Amino acid sequence: MNADAELRELAARYVWWQPPAVTLARPHHFLCQVMTLGTAEDVRAVRRAMGDQALLDALDHAPPGVMDPKSWNYWHLFFGRRPPPLPERPLP
Repeated sequence: MNADAELRELAARYVWWQPPAVTLARPHHFLCQVMTLGTAEDVRAVRRAMGDQALLDALDHAPPGVMDPKSWNYWHLFFGRRPPPLPERPLP
């Protein structure tokens, strides 16, 4: 399976409520979903296809409410970073 097809399949699995093309147009959300819910194999596939810089960029621009505290801390520590507070949704 080529990388594009694999990413579309992962997008359909981890962001099941919208078409894969829409998901892949929002890579920060997609990657945060995979970093939170993904199997080790799926995370490896995303890292191969998109690279670690894409995951770091997703952490820097993580949408509020997507990552749980455990995943947030894990991925920051994985990349040798000190975990900042989780992004929060602004209250009106």
